[in-house]
Amino acid sequence: MPASTPSLPRLTHAQAPLTCEVEAVNEYGETQRISIPAERALTVYVDKRELVTLMTLGAHPELLVLGYLRNQRLVKDAADIDSITVDWDVGAAAVKTRHGIEDIEEKTARRVVTTGCGQGSVFGGLMDEVEGIVLPRDARISQGQLYALVNTIRLKETTYKSAGSVHACALFAMTDGDPEMLLFVEDVGRHNAIDTIAGWMWMQNVAPTLVASRTALPPEGALRLRPGEAGSAAPAGEEGGFGGLVFYTTGRLTSEMVIKSAQMGVPIVVSRSGITQMGHQVAQAVGLCAIGRATNKRFVCYANPQRLTLQPELAGARPASFSTAPT
Repeated sequence: MPASTPSLPRLTHAQAPLTCEVEAVNEYGETQRISIPAERALTVYVDKRELVTLMTLGAHPELLVLGYLRNQRLVKDAADIDSITVDWDVGAAAVKTRHGIEDIEEKTARRVVTTGCGQGSVFGGLMDEVEGIVLPRDARISQGQLYALVNTIRLKETTYKSAGSVHACALFAMTDGDPEMLLFVEDVGRHNAIDTIAGWMWMQNVAPTLVASRTALPPEGALRLRPGEAGSAAPAGEEGGFGGLVFYTTGRLTSEMVIKSAQMGVPIVVSRSGITQMGHQVAQAVGLCAIGRATNKRFVCYANPQRLTLQPELAGARPASFSTAPT
């Protein structure tokens, strides 16, 4: 008989309003009611031990917690977690593991203060996994596909358009045509958004080690397993898989954002903002294509441009006042 496959975590589906209304005064002295993003504290407990408090919109809190545990390198496999229960009445997420987290005190003893909104610190060993990351070698994006991706984000109905003050991240699958958006997440911080996407990938049973070994994405829907169903999307060694992924963020590409993307097996990252020196160094080291300042038809490819098929004729005529300085 075949060996039983470990089950994925059981998740609650806690709901919370993403915006609220407040009274504000505009430039004409008029009072008006406007929407602003909701921000709430979510304290994470692992096996009844308090771990961290995250500030979040709360759109997908269980996925946020799951992705946070993975991206902080506290849990290696989603099957190690039995359940994640979120209760907004008390602002808590209770994580129950199957066998505990080995050396949790040592792993959480050292913190690195970061610039990440919504979080602000990570556990030590930030660079520990960089040398072992292997991204799909042949993953590429064309300039036309990049423009299509940016336009998809522009047309998306978002909390940012109605209330502002949030970051957005999205995961795209590369296809023969325009990139296909798999998931779009907004939160008060870009790190929360990327962690939520990492949690979603795990719940679809797309393990980072599997992601990093593939060069193409299966058809739409192939990732969507039934709740609690485990197993990989394709047996090891078969064609197909999850290398053809692109990650988009409205936030800057810091070292932590680049590392998280690489840990998720994503070889191409696009940002509306720029990149930091350390983010650039990590991207170069792992072979990740980092594209920033991506708005309309403008962009800058900071690292590994061999993954980008340039089509400069699509950019249109160069404006007379064109400058290569960041905008």
